[in-house]
Amino acid sequence: MDNTLLVSLSQQLAAYQSMDVIANNIANLSTPGFRREEQTFHEYVEQLPPEDGQSAGQSLSFVQDGGIVRDMSEGPMRATGAPFDLALHGKGFFVVQTANGERYTRNGHFSLDPSGQIVDDAGDALQGDGGAITINTDDGDIHIGADGTLSGKNGQLAKLRVAAFADETSLTKDGGSLYSAAGAPSEATGAEIRQGMLEESNVQPVVEISRMVEVMRSYQAVATMTQSQQDLMRQAIDKLGSTPSS
Repeated sequence: MDNTLLVSLSQQLAAYQSMDVIANNIANLSTPGFRREEQTFHEYVEQLPPEDGQSAGQSLSFVQDGGIVRDMSEGPMRATGAPFDLALHGKGFFVVQTANGERYTRNGHFSLDPSGQIVDDAGDALQGDGGAITINTDDGDIHIGADGTLSGKNGQLAKLRVAAFADETSLTKDGGSLYSAAGAPSEATGAEIRQGMLEESNVQPVVEISRMVEVMRSYQAVATMTQSQQDLMRQAIDKLGSTPSS
């Protein structure tokens, strides 16, 4: 394949990957605790040997996938009034117990299951210092303090675990709003829990749409260049085919 077409193809693939990440950000605008992501790329330069009649070889610049960068900045708070909607202000993650072990989330949309356990949307139990938290019918209205202490009419019931990580970017997405970690977390310090509120996604629609337009224009420019190169090749082949043999 012609070198120009190879370079164009690498740029088109990069634009496709970027658009996929942007679309995922926009799709999660209303997902509590969602963190914006951005595709990164690096330049990969390949030096070709000189061809006949050339004193120096040609350098080809390709686009190389550099991975996804996640913006871990805190999103805005939204009041819901629901007693088990919880928002974290500061560094930290709620801990839930899944079938695959402990996972960590900033999505504080919790509720009570039929057995009285506080669970997330997938039914995974929210963890306190003593494990899963169960609310009995005679506990009355539940108050959750800024330090994670749950109390009812009979006194203190439990205290929420809030996990912290030295490098939050090292967390791995594990489906939904959950993250997994290679190592054990530490106890978060300074984080405040706000009852009756949810932390919204930190995605900014205007930024994402502007980025989408930019990527689309880049893709169209490369597609136009590719089409021009193909037209030149077609014209060259037509002229060679019409040249009479001697």
